[in-house]
Amino acid sequence: MLKRIISPLLFLLFAWFVIANNNAKAIIAGIAIFLIGMHYMENGFKLFSGGALETVLKRFTSTTPKAISTGFLATAIVQSSSLVSVIVISFLSAELISLSSAIGIVFGSNIGTTATAWLVSSLGLKIKIAQYALPMLIFGVVMQFSKQNSYKGLGSVLIGLGFIFLGISYMKEGFETLKEGINLAEYAMEGYLGVFVYILFGVIATVIIQSSSATMAIIITALATGQIDYINALSLAIGANIGTTITAILGSLASNKNGKRLAVAHLIFNIITALVAVVFLYQLKELVDILAPLLSISESDNAMKLALFHTIFNIIGVLLVSPFIKPLVRFLETLFSQKHKGRGRPKYLTNEVMEIPVSALEAIRKESIHLYDKSLEAIIHAMNLHRKELFSNRELGDLVEQSNHTFDVNVNEIYKKDIKNLYSEILRYSSMSQAYMDEEGNNRVYELKLAVRNIIEMVKDIRELQKNLNYFTKSKNWFMIHQYNELRKQLVTIMRTIENIRYDKEADATDVMTRLQVLKNNANENEITLNKNIDTLIRDDKIDSKMASSLINDLGFTHSISKKLLNVASVLWVKDKLIAELGDDYGD
Repeated sequence: MLKRIISPLLFLLFAWFVIANNNAKAIIAGIAIFLIGMHYMENGFKLFSGGALETVLKRFTSTTPKAISTGFLATAIVQSSSLVSVIVISFLSAELISLSSAIGIVFGSNIGTTATAWLVSSLGLKIKIAQYALPMLIFGVVMQFSKQNSYKGLGSVLIGLGFIFLGISYMKEGFETLKEGINLAEYAMEGYLGVFVYILFGVIATVIIQSSSATMAIIITALATGQIDYINALSLAIGANIGTTITAILGSLASNKNGKRLAVAHLIFNIITALVAVVFLYQLKELVDILAPLLSISESDNAMKLALFHTIFNIIGVLLVSPFIKPLVRFLETLFSQKHKGRGRPKYLTNEVMEIPVSALEAIRKESIHLYDKSLEAIIHAMNLHRKELFSNRELGDLVEQSNHTFDVNVNEIYKKDIKNLYSEILRYSSMSQAYMDEEGNNRVYELKLAVRNIIEMVKDIRELQKNLNYFTKSKNWFMIHQYNELRKQLVTIMRTIENIRYDKEADATDVMTRLQVLKNNANENEITLNKNIDTLIRDDKIDSKMASSLINDLGFTHSISKKLLNVASVLWVKDKLIAELGDDYGD
């Protein structure tokens, strides 16, 4: 109730301040326009890149230097550390990259955010940037009418740049107008007291605005118009770096454990970087004065010197912390250990993943494997076998014949309490994530949906098979026991071979195709052979008609499970499309 009252009151107070204060109106409008521009650029790069950004972040992060370089370049190009962070967290959730790679990307992204400071200090303050904004906005809007996502994305990027340039222009004019009435430079504070006070201002401003890039734009334009002192501006820049970490922590509260761990890594990095920058503030200022002439930055150009300072202390932070990424990862992995989730709860389907097609597809695939593992365990136990023994080196014939003890396993209960719920979650998540995918992505999701449906049908088939299997295992008729052992042997042979294919990373496409083809041929031949055996047993009066009908029905269930196992394997583990098609024509 109190929250409902306070929020509107704060908004009305802010509205009154904007309307009543003519001096601040242009500055606030400039900030708003700048933030709109950042939003358009972020969305534009999502469309324009067509998944290229995700591909780059996934592929070029195998080592710490690569991860840092990739994070830097990606953020500098797209001008959005938040977009890069969203993709990185989604990759972490889907286990596409390691935590150490994600940390490297975030470290590099911190350096990449300094590109905004260079953009504002070089172009934004040196030329009449507003005159370039208008053509960008015009062409950007025109491109929005295109049917192709790449052109729409490029249009959004142009609109974003146009708004950013326009926002900088408004802020610059606002600070110049403000100086005529109020000179904020009169409130400059010297010494380390001033440093800490302005760091606090930088933190608060970034937390409120939710963008360190926008905060840096404000600081640079205020510095260029003489509204703040140079040392105080350096302190504000340090505060902006800390503020963006707090923003990331607040955003990670609803995230999974990896998102929280990444936010903690970001906090540690920025705190260390800020401490170094504060302790050596005046030495870094002198270093900037030495390097500035080498970069053709004039002695009086404090705006560009601030951008250089911002870059230097972020680079120093990366150099100091990156050698300790491995111990940092070990520490982070002790944090936020998730409590055991209830039965049938998904492990990979998180909201952070949903809007990133590459991550969403991998999350759905891994959740499908999770469903497969749970279902496979139920199937194996229903056949009165142990998973550990089945996937050992023990000879399958001996294993099956000696496993005549009936397991107390209620497949129907497992299905209702565990498997069915997980299946429903996969279908729900798949349908929601398809809204963000192209045709190829949607086709892949459809394949995965068919695979999980096959998994569910396998469980239903074994549920029916289990009844007679348990009944005839206790039978005194040796022929029935032998025939049911043959059914079990067919299934466990396929399961063991699929398990070998699943973990054999060195097997080439031809080898995998051959092994699956052998399984398919053997399953078809076994069905024919077992049918003939049943006919022979009936004629020789070894089994009666009721036994025969049960055996024929269960042979059908066995063949159905065999077929579905091969279909599922082709979708979940066979990468080559030609191999995947093998599962589709099985049984034709």
